[in-house]
Amino acid sequence: MTQGAGQEPVVRTATLRDFRVPPYARVPVQGHATDPTTTEPLPVLPPAEPAPPERAPVATPSAPTAAVLGVSVATPVPAAAVSAPAPAPAEPTLHLGRRTPPAYAPGPAPTASSIVSVATGHPGNAFPEGGMPEGYTPTERDLPVINRGDTVQVLVAAEPAPAAEPAPASGEGPGPLYVVGDVHGYLDELVAALRAQGLIDENGSWAAGNARLWFLGDFTDRGPDGIGVIDLVMRLSAEAAAAGGYCKALMGNHELLLIGAKRFGDTPVNSGAGTATFQAAWLLNGGQKHDMDRLQDVHLQWMSRLDAVVREDDHLLVHSDTTAYLDYGQTIEDVNDTVHEILNRNDADEVWDVFRKFTKRFAFRDEGGPQAVQELLATYGGSRIVHGHSPIPYLLGQVGTEDDEGNSGPLVDGPHVYADGLAIAMDGGVTMAGKLLVVQLPLNG
Repeated sequence: MTQGAGQEPVVRTATLRDFRVPPYARVPVQGHATDPTTTEPLPVLPPAEPAPPERAPVATPSAPTAAVLGVSVATPVPAAAVSAPAPAPAEPTLHLGRRTPPAYAPGPAPTASSIVSVATGHPGNAFPEGGMPEGYTPTERDLPVINRGDTVQVLVAAEPAPAAEPAPASGEGPGPLYVVGDVHGYLDELVAALRAQGLIDENGSWAAGNARLWFLGDFTDRGPDGIGVIDLVMRLSAEAAAAGGYCKALMGNHELLLIGAKRFGDTPVNSGAGTATFQAAWLLNGGQKHDMDRLQDVHLQWMSRLDAVVREDDHLLVHSDTTAYLDYGQTIEDVNDTVHEILNRNDADEVWDVFRKFTKRFAFRDEGGPQAVQELLATYGGSRIVHGHSPIPYLLGQVGTEDDEGNSGPLVDGPHVYADGLAIAMDGGVTMAGKLLVVQLPLNG
């Protein structure tokens, strides 16, 4: 099935999602525990020639290249396989394989940034009459999962029908702390989750007083309105600051990917396994043409200034479940300064190397996971690490696809605690019909 409401049939972009380890991820990280494996986004070789318009925009690598990278590119789904289900209200728990398309509020399409449409309806929405954005390419979501049985599911309260009471602004000390998992362009789901926690009101404006809200990165790609998500977060940042709180964000690997695709395009970079390009990697990993068309300098500047690591209360917040942050400094300030300096130098190979390392994952999952977490905590402080990047269904070893029959798919009710209780995973798998998580810290229970 292909996601979309009220649109003509589209051709699915083949999105690489197998969890085999490419050669660049097998290179040990000097000085600390290595990540046992890595997954998407995966750097790819540039297409040998432009793909025909009726097929996916990324050409399949040659047989020798595919063998080196250990990857395969899916065949586009025929137009006949595309369906257009009617929008449905959000449910407290979403079954994997049971997803409804976002319902976009009517309103005039903006001429530039979708931030101008906030006052006319859906916060951040830019697409009128319930239609999907031009250039939106639904991506494959049937992902292989490694069976796991050693993670703990932490249940959170089901989303109430009305918005929760907003956190009061006491004016004394910091307000409550919330974190948001990977959004990937799913603007409607984000708005619903923020409202359920009382962080925004029915108009999409900040309603949480002096509360603190941290996004863990990955705002774009795969979903229908990545730029709308960025515009919403940018606006809430200003509104929260005016109310005595704050709304901030971390840099995810998809921010690095989008910055690289915009700045460097098809410029060859040394991927560690041959020549690659940011443009090819971005398309293969769910890059959306309509996001690129609406991407402005203000978005690029905002993303380029995001921090990679922060510590809030006793929580160390990062995007990726990797120890590669240690490559960039022994203090939080050093890591963030180093990443910013690399982006400012505008060297394609250097930016690619940061992207490559921040794409690694699963460092905290296996037998050496607790030790890897403790190494990060000992270096940067905190007693627990909170991350996105790796979808919770993978950590649970549960499998679900868009084409599953019945309602026996995995459930994502809340974050998951693992690595001897030292790590909290926050990516609820919204891109695979999971749940977009907005959770208050510390977790209860």
